[in-house]
Amino acid sequence: HEEYAPQATTDFTAPAERLFNALKDRKGRKVIFIIWAGGNPFRIADLKPERYGIEIATGGNILPALAAYKALPGMEGATYYYYEIPQNPVNKWLVAEHYRRFKTPPDFFTAGGMSAGIAAVEAIRKAGGTNTEKLITAMEGLSFETPKGKMTFRKEDHQAMQSMYHFKIRVDPGLAWAVPVLVHEIKPEEMKVPIRNKR
Repeated sequence: HEEYAPQATTDFTAPAERLFNALKDRKGRKVIFIIWAGGNPFRIADLKPERYGIEIATGGNILPALAAYKALPGMEGATYYYYEIPQNPVNKWLVAEHYRRFKTPPDFFTAGGMSAGIAAVEAIRKAGGTNTEKLITAMEGLSFETPKGKMTFRKEDHQAMQSMYHFKIRVDPGLAWAVPVLVHEIKPEEMKVPIRNKR
């Protein structure tokens, strides 16, 4: 079941009740996965989905948005990046440099931007310049190191194959945001992302 609330929604009672009704009598693990922009749909937790055995989950986010997760300790989800999760030299450099320059840790947009920059540089090196056709050939199958570790552009569809992170939320009273603590690194080969283009 899917629900789409208007972006300005502040009262999530009606969509939450429809979600609860769709899930409450089902067997097995029941999870509402929240993807949003705008208000705070995590208020659904105030309506006690656990009374039906329903959990709430979501994806990672920028640090200010992670503040809303503080109300949900133990919530699980998956993220592209959280600065404390990847343990590699590129990420260690990024985190230290970001703290030095901005007095705050990097978020997932920063890590994604750095990954894109590294990809461009590595592709130009491999192609021996900026010729479009040579760059396309160089990028198909290209692997390079990022703040997340190794990323590969899959040759068949140019999908950026990379690790994702299953997390569980921990609340640290000393931080303005909730901390996504690593449960499991989901490696690209575990995800079996389908190839859907018809090249």
